[in-house]
Amino acid sequence: MTQDTVKEKRVVDQNMVPRPYPGRTELLPTGRFTPDAEWFGKLMAYKYPGVVAEKLEVVQLFDSHTTKLRVAVDWNAAGIAAGLPRNLCIKSNWSGMFDDVDIHALEARFYHFLTDKLTCQTAKCYYSDWDDDGSGRGVVVLEDLIDRGGKFGHSTQQNGIDVIAQNLADLAKLHGGLWNSPLITPEAAPWLPTSMNVPVDHDQVRIMWHWIGENLKDPNFRAIAPQHYLDDPERVSRAYDKLTEYERAFEAPYCVILGDCHQGNTYILPSGERLWLDWQLGRRGRPWRDLTYFIVGSLTVEERRHHHKDLIAHYRDCLIKEGATDVIDLETIWNEQIPRWVMYGIQAWVANMDYWGQNGLPMNERFFAAGEDLNTWKILLGE
Repeated sequence: MTQDTVKEKRVVDQNMVPRPYPGRTELLPTGRFTPDAEWFGKLMAYKYPGVVAEKLEVVQLFDSHTTKLRVAVDWNAAGIAAGLPRNLCIKSNWSGMFDDVDIHALEARFYHFLTDKLTCQTAKCYYSDWDDDGSGRGVVVLEDLIDRGGKFGHSTQQNGIDVIAQNLADLAKLHGGLWNSPLITPEAAPWLPTSMNVPVDHDQVRIMWHWIGENLKDPNFRAIAPQHYLDDPERVSRAYDKLTEYERAFEAPYCVILGDCHQGNTYILPSGERLWLDWQLGRRGRPWRDLTYFIVGSLTVEERRHHHKDLIAHYRDCLIKEGATDVIDLETIWNEQIPRWVMYGIQAWVANMDYWGQNGLPMNERFFAAGEDLNTWKILLGE
């Protein structure tokens, strides 16, 4: 699919989803942009009339696939009365990159339409909005989670089996809460993509090919990659296409999935509960994409080898307790779903750049090892 075709599809899709604040007639900023008090106050006033940001301080800036700005804001009396906190996080695409995908508009729609219907925890959203011109621009304003007293997850955190087992119960809350729900059908939520059925999913390898090539130049990366992949890097494209074909043909109930379910997209509350973040790849999908990605990415190779199937059985039990019905049996999950979905993690991490904030080398090692242990390449490619 060409970029022009993708853009045309965005226009069609977004025209089906009216913007929440039609009073905003100007487009959201694009390219390198840092909000000031005047701009931010005007934006928030579309939802909270009379609100003025009297002062705004950028506390921290972080760029990856998106821009995250922690800000401290002094509000006027209307802002205080509306309950707007001083500390907030603004997310949009002001990185100067990734303007050919619509992940930012999708996240804004997700927060606007769906997060209040989830039974799992996520960040409180104070404002979400998007442009409907086909650009994929969107913005969300969230609570500053640091105020909750917990800690952000990171791909390299070592938590052990017991903590990950607890987190899988939290993941089951996410998946079970809207399991097979009429709220997430294409008719009820036309803005919500179906997993592996949109270019950001099925063309992900091709979209990210430049960064895959950059990692292939790194001797540290090459030292842990299987030789068959180094000999033929295009194997990842062919295998990933087979995963896409398999998922599209599979028939089973849908649920809401995070889509990019690794520890770096979570926040750990003081209670130990995982709070699921980053809905830029939120999908109508099946849980095995999230489950495989989270378990393989969260455990050392040896931990996974010893506990993988038991953790899947534990998750399945939790999912059913959360109300999920017609869940496929454990052996089908273990033998058919998990090995295939390892490829999702392989293709994601071979394209990761460490300066985006998550350390790729240990994650590549974990997913490459899982691919060999579970015969992922052979199952998908038949070779």
